[in-house]
Amino acid sequence: MAKHDNDGQEQGTTGHEWDGIQEYDNPLPRWWLYSFYACILWSIVYWVVMPAWPLVSDFTKGLLGYSQREVVTTAVAKAESARADEARSLMAASLAEIEADPKLLAFAMASGEAAFGDNCAPCHGSGAQGFKGYPNLNDDAWLWGGTLDDISQTINYGIRSQHDSTHYSEMLAFGKQGILDNAQINAVVEYVVTLSGRDADQKLAEIGREVYQNNCAACHMEDGTGDRTQGAPNLTDAIWLYDGDRATIRETVVNGRMGVMPAWADRLEPATIKSLAVYVHALGGGE
Repeated sequence: MAKHDNDGQEQGTTGHEWDGIQEYDNPLPRWWLYSFYACILWSIVYWVVMPAWPLVSDFTKGLLGYSQREVVTTAVAKAESARADEARSLMAASLAEIEADPKLLAFAMASGEAAFGDNCAPCHGSGAQGFKGYPNLNDDAWLWGGTLDDISQTINYGIRSQHDSTHYSEMLAFGKQGILDNAQINAVVEYVVTLSGRDADQKLAEIGREVYQNNCAACHMEDGTGDRTQGAPNLTDAIWLYDGDRATIRETVVNGRMGVMPAWADRLEPATIKSLAVYVHALGGGE
């Protein structure tokens, strides 16, 4: 960097030069200066009329007393008031009436979807597709029934929960409890495989048929179609809660199954449970 004297022939320069480029000292454009001064003035006005300065335990309120917190609080209160009105309409209608009323149905679906994501998705999946041991709510296989009232009952009181009105049944541990021996278990597993139309050892399955009729038919019915009043699944379809391979079926027969769904009656508002029932029913598998 070289510095040259500003000798009068170089008016408007600072006398500095970098690689042959001289630094001029021209005044800023007036529009820029006016904008700069306007910004300074605006900041002073803002400090006076709006909350701006932090204090030890509070902040300056400004002449207008504006508060974003109050705006948000007011907006939330307004939304909750509107939601309360919709919830009252929802509670006054039956489940069937809700599905028949487009406005109520839209509210129930939106509310139900939100509640499902918060409370049900961890077990049933965000798309209600289910996982091993957790039912798929999109199909038409229902352990305890898939009508609106059935779904509402299940959500309210759960399955094998602590609620007095819960759905309750037991799948015995036929092997663990010594009810069936190993040979009988192998035979009944082979018979259960045939119920869903799969290839099996027919000789062993025929032995298993008798074991099934003596021990399993009381819940799963003689034809294997199940009994919803007991939560006993249909064994003739291709839908399996715990998988339908021989090893898993054998594990079920040996150790039994006692899946639990919590009761939501004491955890969620009645309007939310109604919305959930409508939402689950509308997923595609409701009856």
